[in-house]
Amino acid sequence: MTTATVHSFRTNIDIPEKQRHELIELLNRRLADAADLKSQIKYAHWNVKGMHFQQLHELFDEVAAHVEAHTDLIAERITALGGVAHGTARQAAENSSLPEYQLDAVDGEEHVSAVVTRLAKYANAVRNGIDAAGRLADQATADLFTEVVREADKDLWFLEAHLQK
Repeated sequence: MTTATVHSFRTNIDIPEKQRHELIELLNRRLADAADLKSQIKYAHWNVKGMHFQQLHELFDEVAAHVEAHTDLIAERITALGGVAHGTARQAAENSSLPEYQLDAVDGEEHVSAVVTRLAKYANAVRNGIDAAGRLADQATADLFTEVVREADKDLWFLEAHLQK
């Protein structure tokens, strides 16, 4: 992850500063993934074609809205810990761990498959963040990640159901 100048603001949260910096870095990595994922899902939403256009168009929009809410939760936790949320589009593109979207996707199945791959990678990274936050003695961040992964897993289920035969 490319790091900008580290700014830190005073907080009365009683997590030691070194641990807060590690948490902020962890949260910023997931923020980059969430912002990137949201834009990729919106790409699918705008560009899907085929027999199931309406259903997928609406489903992609719903999932993108969930991921957008995740970005807000994550960014607010970063700032609560005294950090700076690195959430611009350029920062997300530079720091996301997600692969570039499958830009030649056209039909519903291609888009669903592309979104599933990226959503699963995001959910699994967030799931790993639960344990990392726990090791850093921050149950609040672990709980936030649990909330995010619970919703991401449900969205993944809805999307994967379209691919199962």
